[in-house]
Amino acid sequence: MDRLLTVEEAAALLGTTDRFPRRLIAERRVAFVKLGTHVRIRESVLNAYIAESTVEPLSVRWRNGEVA
Repeated sequence: MDRLLTVEEAAALLGTTDRFPRRLIAERRVAFVKLGTHVRIRESVLNAYIAESTVEPLSVRWRNGEVA
């Protein structure tokens, strides 16, 4: 079982302010755990979100200083 992170810990993992993970929760873009009045996000959920949001670079072929 992975760690349950607070909103502040989730923000630190994502490198954002607290507002961003709160918005992810409010918009139901990530799964979360509600423990009474406390909200927690599983570390694996955030790692999956990061993986899904990762944009791979394009392979650009150059010919004579211009994109081919």
